[in-house]
Amino acid sequence: MEGGGAQYNPRTVEEVFRDFKGRRAGMIKALTTDVEEFALILVVVRSIMFFHFAEKENLCLYGFPSEQWEVNLPAEDVPPELPEPALGINFARDGMQEKDWLSLVAVHSDAWLLSVAFYFGARFGFDKADRKRLFNMINDLPTIFEVVTGAAKKQTKEKSSVSNHSSNKSKSNSKMWEP
Repeated sequence: MEGGGAQYNPRTVEEVFRDFKGRRAGMIKALTTDVEEFALILVVVRSIMFFHFAEKENLCLYGFPSEQWEVNLPAEDVPPELPEPALGINFARDGMQEKDWLSLVAVHSDAWLLSVAFYFGARFGFDKADRKRLFNMINDLPTIFEVVTGAAKKQTKEKSSVSNHSSNKSKSNSKMWEP
């Protein structure tokens, strides 16, 4: 399943990371700024499917390198070209608080993004050093879960307050040691 622009295959660590960041940005957009549209699409698609099919279909949230997102059915090809995102995001929504449901979709989205990035790494034969570099680049970004739940903002505030506190402490300590 590939949409949101022409399909391409990233071949270097930098290209895979750029792909990761684009997909991540699209999914963050779906789960934050476009959350009402995202939820509405699930309701509409689910209603249409209910009338056309005896059974309800599992829907997936896809992020694309173009920073776009889409809710769609999983790929019909088995195995699919890329790893599939979590199935059934429309079912998990039933009976859950919106915040909890968005957190659940975010966690599964993080797992999907990592699987896609390392799928490309395996496909193009990244060695140990390339895989480690890709992981470190990815790990420097907050997860979708951290962004959706606000944990990323808390971590940034905590780091800056610790940084400020330690820099103030070292300044005061340096004055203490001056003759």
